[in-house]
Amino acid sequence: MLEAVIWLLAYQLAGELAVRCFGWPLPGAVVGMVLLLLTLLARRSVPEGLQRSVPAMLGHLSLLFIPAGVGVLAWWPQLLDAGWRLVLVLLLATLLPLLGTAYLLRALLARKEGAR
Repeated sequence: MLEAVIWLLAYQLAGELAVRCFGWPLPGAVVGMVLLLLTLLARRSVPEGLQRSVPAMLGHLSLLFIPAGVGVLAWWPQLLDAGWRLVLVLLLATLLPLLGTAYLLRALLARKEGAR
């Protein structure tokens, strides 16, 4: 479990540093998770300590929504100012991954059928 926490904190720190160095308007944690994803894709494997610990962490995923909820309340006036733009972004952020997942699933199923 400690190895997984170290991985996650190291990549969150890397993301925070990247955001601050380059002035990106993104959360450092998101950039860190993208960096972690790219690292795991480059390695073509997940370290065993990370692989063992992640299911236990996912069991407590709901706790991570508390800071997000507090953030929404803290930024409420700015969110109200964004209005229809925010609604548009939320719709696109929901529909595009849904369509991408459907396309990928269709392609993978067709590939699996072609292999038989």
